[in-house]
Amino acid sequence: MTSSQRHEPAKPRGQLTVRISAMPADTNANGDIFGGWVMARMDQAGGIAGVERAQGRVVTVAVEAMTFIRPMGVGDVLEVYTEVFHVGRTSMKIHVEAWAQRFRSTLRELVTQATFAFVAIDEEGKPRPVPPLPEAVTAPSGS
Repeated sequence: MTSSQRHEPAKPRGQLTVRISAMPADTNANGDIFGGWVMARMDQAGGIAGVERAQGRVVTVAVEAMTFIRPMGVGDVLEVYTEVFHVGRTSMKIHVEAWAQRFRSTLRELVTQATFAFVAIDEEGKPRPVPPLPEAVTAPSGS
């Protein structure tokens, strides 16, 4: 099955937000990188993008379904890309993609993707307004 048959994007969508090497301590008993480790880096990247858009503190409130397409191995570099595509009054949706640059290679493969929802909060933890997007951004297909 080719990548186009899986409807995999040809290249990452959004802005590179986090880049980190997968290490042996991040593996399960089979030697694959924990899915939770990947998801945590995605949440971190989404939070960075959310803070930039909201110009302040944000919290994760939801993650849409996530399917892991390919495993990551030790030495692979995880690249997480983000794109804010919807802003409500106090919340925003951020498309997050995780790509693996394979160890000792220039090959990049999509590992997983999801939509993360964040809410901007003030110092007391109460929702606060998010500045609107400067232009319309459409939701990623399948989100």
